[in-house]
Amino acid sequence: MKTVLTSCRRIVIKVGSSLVTNQGAGLDLDALSNWAQQISMLNAKGYEVVLVSSGAIAEGMQRLGWRTRPTAIHELQAAAAVGQMGLIQAYESCFRRHGLHAAQVLLTHADLADRERYLNARATLTTLLKLRVIPIINENDTVVTDEIKFGDNDTLGALVTNLIDADALIILTDQSGLYTADPRRDPNATLVAFAQAGDVQLESMAGGAGSSIGRGGMLTKILAAKRASHSGAHTVIASGHEHNVLARLFEGVAIGTLLTTPTLPLAARKQWLAGHLQVTGHLVLDAGAISALRHEGKSLLPIGVKGIAGDFKRGSVVACLSEKGDDIARGLINYNREDASLIAGHASSEIPALLGYGGDTEIIHRDNLVLL
Repeated sequence: MKTVLTSCRRIVIKVGSSLVTNQGAGLDLDALSNWAQQISMLNAKGYEVVLVSSGAIAEGMQRLGWRTRPTAIHELQAAAAVGQMGLIQAYESCFRRHGLHAAQVLLTHADLADRERYLNARATLTTLLKLRVIPIINENDTVVTDEIKFGDNDTLGALVTNLIDADALIILTDQSGLYTADPRRDPNATLVAFAQAGDVQLESMAGGAGSSIGRGGMLTKILAAKRASHSGAHTVIASGHEHNVLARLFEGVAIGTLLTTPTLPLAARKQWLAGHLQVTGHLVLDAGAISALRHEGKSLLPIGVKGIAGDFKRGSVVACLSEKGDDIARGLINYNREDASLIAGHASSEIPALLGYGGDTEIIHRDNLVLL
């Protein structure tokens, strides 16, 4: 734990409904305040923290006086709308006491599947982190349907981890971690302190949903760890009731279950860009741009683009070629075909005049580009 977590700098922390709402009794303001205090300490030490919080539907149920979770989609959406108000107000108050701003970000899985919306969400979150704001993310339950019915915020936490290239995903739950069997049924079950994310044996150890308040369970957490490992992130599953759990984890104290990734972040990113996404266009680069990418690790600027082919949108995957046609790199482009054609071969300072708005300085940022 000490070796893995103390070297992390960008963290996604996910807290479940049962923790946030004290098993459905209403928002646990003491718990929220405690997490805010620990996150503020991490922030002061230079960690970048994103908080993924469940609890909107559960809080809405409490406010509306519903004792059991409804099954009708429109009632779930109504509960989410009512509960999200209280949830974000509570977090904002807690973080304000520590001199930090919080930002509400509501996402759906569809936002992260569409490449243009993916880039927009990534840019917003990374900007908030640079401003030392704590993004508080929840699923947009008010407008989605399938996500309420089948989704969970463990998966959302993993998707956000991939989205921002976080180093670690911390899943806080009402259990101490992953056990070899369900400890509520098997007195011989033991805590799994360390394992590799993606190990198929872990899935057989995980049981069903953990409570009637939330929709997750240990299995969704194991699968979330597997998904987070694709971008090189480690995962910890630990009890949110543990004293100063966040502060102690990043001091290297072994708490809960640590699931490490077998893939280095750079290798995982390269695999994602180079092998799993379809190329929809091509950019032809001059020798200077190729040298800047290969030898200086820089972003691709429009002035280095000599030619453009294909029909693509902002956020599409494009191939970067030499003037001889050699594959140089692949990346997620910041402009659509029309705008990219207008700025190709020009200095970044000319972009506002050429497009009529101030777009990204880079045509492909180095974080979204992999050399081949």
